[in-house]
This record gives sequence, structure tokens and C-alpha cells, in this order.
Amino acid sequence: MKRPTVIIRHCESYDVDRIRALTREGLEHLDLRPRGRTLIKPNVVASGEYFPHAYTRPEFTEGLVRALQDRVDTPLEELAVGERCGITMPTRYAFKGAGYYPMAKRTGITLHHFDECSQVEIPLYHEGRLRDSFFTPEPVARADFFVNAPKFKAHPWTTVTFSMKNYIGIQDDRHRLIDHDHRLNEKVADLQYIVQPQFIAIDGIIAGEGRMLTPIPFDMRLVLMGDNQVAFDAVCCHLIGLDPLSVDHIRMAWERGFGPVDLAEIDVVGDVSLDAGRDRCKSFRTGLIRVEDYFKDTNIRAYAGPPPDGDQEYCWGGCPGALEEAIEILRVYDKTTDEKMPPVHLVLGAYEGDIPAAEGEKVVFIGDCASFQGQIHDKPVTIESVYRDRSTKVPTEAKYADIFAKMVTTTATMGKLKKEDVIRITGCPVSVAEQVLMLVKLGHLKNPYFAPKEAVMFTSSYLSWRTRKMVKELFGKPYNVEGPTERGEARPPQNLPPAGVDAPLERSGG
Repeated sequence: MKRPTVIIRHCESYDVDRIRALTREGLEHLDLRPRGRTLIKPNVVASGEYFPHAYTRPEFTEGLVRALQDRVDTPLEELAVGERCGITMPTRYAFKGAGYYPMAKRTGITLHHFDECSQVEIPLYHEGRLRDSFFTPEPVARADFFVNAPKFKAHPWTTVTFSMKNYIGIQDDRHRLIDHDHRLNEKVADLQYIVQPQFIAIDGIIAGEGRMLTPIPFDMRLVLMGDNQVAFDAVCCHLIGLDPLSVDHIRMAWERGFGPVDLAEIDVVGDVSLDAGRDRCKSFRTGLIRVEDYFKDTNIRAYAGPPPDGDQEYCWGGCPGALEEAIEILRVYDKTTDEKMPPVHLVLGAYEGDIPAAEGEKVVFIGDCASFQGQIHDKPVTIESVYRDRSTKVPTEAKYADIFAKMVTTTATMGKLKKEDVIRITGCPVSVAEQVLMLVKLGHLKNPYFAPKEAVMFTSSYLSWRTRKMVKELFGKPYNVEGPTERGEARPPQNLPPAGVDAPLERSGG
């Protein structure tokens, strides 16, 4: 494995020409040229007026696209941008809100909506894997030159989301939610075996701190580039004063030989020194706040017990983080959210403490693994875990997370609270969307899915997505389980660790 390089450059604003020049110079420094099927994976988890700092901006992606076009020396088969936005939301809706369609038209690229693509099975062989294979969209599996273009952000589940965490968007909903629980960091580390990027460029011009979907803008004015994900994420961590080995998915990938975290093993270059970058980023706030603390001094009382398996005390990758993101979304759409919310009690995991709910205060148990035995409203209450071991979850049998179906089922479940003060909502995890709908019912809040400014565009995108999915399922091939591309070739993962490190190269031979 060659010595990795991370380039730190100053970028004052979202000027396409400036971003084009910076990323072209980064490609030149690393002696990289796009080839064959070249695919860019941005972070467009959410977008638009309500989520202005959650996504890789279109100006950034356009500058990167034009830099790649500048570096072409032989005609490409395809230059494309692909993404799967946050679950239940059509990627078409996120692309519209982010301004990606005009950008694609200006640059002549293809846009891939990963929630509409055939899925390719990629086998896994390394020790300690969560499962024996992953499914990924066909454009990812067949890419010759893969470019990761994440957003520099904090994250409530994994502390930060830089290059490696951006891979959660290379799965569609059916597969994305599987293992999106207390093993999320392990899942992110396992996803690294699908493909490694030849080039990374992160949008750190205005970074997002504190949260993931509704982050607080942080004026960082940086573009970082590199050619190794672990080294790249390690440098991003060092910029904000975070030990990269404290971020579990980075540590796991480092242990498996994907790259170094020690700065002595990484060439850090550019017109901004690491020390100068640290000065800019020294007040950056990361994620990882326990749900009990997150809702302190509000009318929501949260209680979290340990998740299944017995080796972790808190589910950092599942329902608690989704609950935090859900309340922030509602605060964006309805400024009176906290005032409207009555006293409620939300319980997650195997909770063994007291729940001091007063008469008439609602208690909601969230998630399959929620369990409790004790007194609520001076009555005995027993909630048993219905958690299914991950070995029983078959990816090809997983269902799409349809938001309108979720509206119906969540509304019906929450309707029970009119008659009952204690209910449970099942799921592993219970998604952000479902928890938004739950809180809407609890607090009689504005439903963001029906926001006047968004409803028409959302419904149009949803219908377009569902139509294409139905056509694919009826006449196409939703799964390509043998793994060939349209040309009949198998695309082995690129740039994996050397042989002998979890033996990933066994796959390259087929």
C-alpha cells in the first residue's frame, strides 16, 4: 500500500471555478485520471431550505465534476453522480432540493438514484463480519473509478461523518436499516470491502456541527482531498481535536489494514497547515450525546437501557440517535415544538430503572429491544423484547420503507394513546421518519411531510420513485445476485488492503 496523502486547501466560498481549480490540482498532485465508468458519491442525505447544511452542495459537486472532465485523457464510458438519500425520502426529492438536476444538465453527467437501481450482491470473507454479503447498487459495483465526495459533519450515531460513514448511502432502504443499530460502526467498517475510492474530496467550506440532518453551520472554509479513506478520516479527526481511534468505524478499518491513522504515516500537504486547520476547527462540536442528556430541561423525559448482545451499554447506532434527529427536524418546521410538547416519557432498550410518569402522562417504548418490568401510574407493567437476532434477517426478504405506509401504521399505533397511556412502537431501528410522526401525534405538531412549501415537490418525487420501482420489479431485475454487470463481467472491489489482512483479495479472483 502506497503512503497516503491528504491535501488541505483554503476555499473561501462555494465558487465553482475555485472548487474546480482546487480539485483539479488535487487530482494532478495524486496523479489521478478518471477512467471507464467514473462515479461520484456525494452526501445528499437531506437538502433544501430546511436542511441547508446537511448535504454536499451542488457548487462543490459541479466543481469536482468539471475537474474530473479536465483530467480525462481517454473517453469515459460514463461520468455519473449517484446517491441514496435518507430512508423513506425519494432520492429524487433530495436531488431536487439540492439543485442537482440543473447541475447535471450543465455538466452533461448522469444521475443515478440508488433507490431505483438493481442491487448487486458482494460477498464478504473477512473475520468478524456482520453477515456474509452486502447488496449495493449496480452503479457502485461496476464503477472503475470511484470518487467519494462527503460533507464534513458531526453525527449523533457515529460521532462524525466524513468519508467512510458516507458509505451508508451505497445501500438502498431494505439493506440500509439492517444492522443500523448498536453495530452500526461495524456495518460501516464492513461496507469498506465493497469498494475503495480512488479520490476523496470533502465539502468543508461550510461544515455541519452538532448534528447530521439539521447541523449547525460551521465556517471552516476548507476543502480536503486524499486517496485513502482511513488516512483521510484520521486527518479530519485531527483537525477537530478528536482521536481517530475513538471513532469505532475508523479504528476497525485501521485494524483491518485499510490505512493508517498515525500522522507520521500520512503526507499532509496543501496551502493550509494542519496546525492552522486546527485553529479554524478548535470549537467544532461533534455528536454522541446520550438521549437522556439531549432532552434535559424539556418536556420529553428519555430513558435508555442497553441494547441486545450484552457487550454495549447504549445503542449509539439505532433508535436514540434517530429520536434526537427527529426532534430537531420538528423544531426546524415548527418553532413552537418544545412549547407544544406535553410531558411524555420515551423508553429505549432494556431499561431497569423507574419511570416517574404522572397520571395522564404518556409513556412510549421505542424499538424491538425495548423492555421493562415495574410500575407505571401505580400499575404493574411488563414490556418484553421482541428483538430478532440479525442472523434471522434476510436482505432479499427486506421490504421498502414507504413513507405513506409508515404514516398510516404510525398514526394507527399512536391512536391507541387516546385510550392507553402506555404503548410501544416496534422496529429495529425505529427510523427517523417514524419517530417524527410519533412526536407529531404526541405534541399535535405540524407534520413536515405536509409542509406547504414541500408537499407538491415531495409528492411528485414520491410518485415518480414508486412508478419506477414498480416498473423495475415487474419488468426489470431488482436483484442481480450473481454480481455481473451489464457487460457480463464481475467487478471486484478496488484498492482493498494487502493480501493477508483479512484476505480481502480472495474476492478479486471471483
